[in-house]
Amino acid sequence: MILVTGGTGLVGSHLLYQLLLKGKKVRAIYRKNSDLERVKTVFSYYTKTPDIYFDKIEWLEADLNNIPDLEKAFENVKIVYHSAALISFDTKDYIKMRKTNIKGTTNIVNLCIDNKVKKLCYVSSIATLEDAPNGAKVTESNEWSGNKKSGYAITKYGAEQEVWRGSQEDLNVVIVNPGVIIGPGFWHSGSGQMYKNIAKGLKFYATGVTGFVGVTDVAKAMIALTESDISLERYILVSENLNFKQVFDLIADALHVKKSTIKITKFIGAIGWRLDWVRSLLTGKSALFTKQSAKSLHQKTYYDSDKIINALNFKFKKIIDVVKETAEVYKQ
Repeated sequence: MILVTGGTGLVGSHLLYQLLLKGKKVRAIYRKNSDLERVKTVFSYYTKTPDIYFDKIEWLEADLNNIPDLEKAFENVKIVYHSAALISFDTKDYIKMRKTNIKGTTNIVNLCIDNKVKKLCYVSSIATLEDAPNGAKVTESNEWSGNKKSGYAITKYGAEQEVWRGSQEDLNVVIVNPGVIIGPGFWHSGSGQMYKNIAKGLKFYATGVTGFVGVTDVAKAMIALTESDISLERYILVSENLNFKQVFDLIADALHVKKSTIKITKFIGAIGWRLDWVRSLLTGKSALFTKQSAKSLHQKTYYDSDKIINALNFKFKKIIDVVKETAEVYKQ
């Protein structure tokens, strides 16, 4: 039996479909009020019979910090894919992220050890990696030195340490560090929101550079690594390093809408995050544009994926193709 956490999220839902395609027996945990229908919708992007695949999943309601429920989820489980996480760049969510991302991962690791799970695959992020000096590409050896990071990055790094701790207790582990993940199904968060905003006529763009990857590539890499003999390793998952303007333009072309024309300078970004901070104070809603995210719009960080390419002869899909395929789904 394979256990998947975060199955109702972007990575988890696409991972579930890829596992089912391979005929795997899968159990997925979900939190109360999670939208299971969204998973079925994701399946419908790939097959005309999504119900057939969806009905093969054994769904179990369980919170990452509810040990009794998790113990039930681990019955007869041999492989675990841990993709559940709370993603936020609002400082008000930091404590919640620590509870979900670090403590939740601690619980998963402990139960993997207790139940003698054969292998754990953990989905981390390139946010946990240290920037390389002098514009060099970041590799898996660029271990975070403790320099200032977002609350999200801190909690994902803390979760990684729990996974490595499990490896010291004879648990086979592998970690993936994806870049910005592009894929269909979640249009109100992450990269999906880019499609939504650009379709509405987004006027602003940034020139910062980061790594991008397709969600299907992430899922396939996770499965390939978990099914291999590889253990105690981490892998950057980045197809291409592009600036935001390039990606915004690709999306605009794919959606047949106007491209962004106003560059976000550091001055504009500084005003923007401060205005959004005031808005969040007045409304009580989470900040959408923070000081950290404003800074990231201007950073230029390049990532190297040679390690997984060489280990598995892995081939990433080009981002232009990922963008086009995702745009076709969005238009539908």
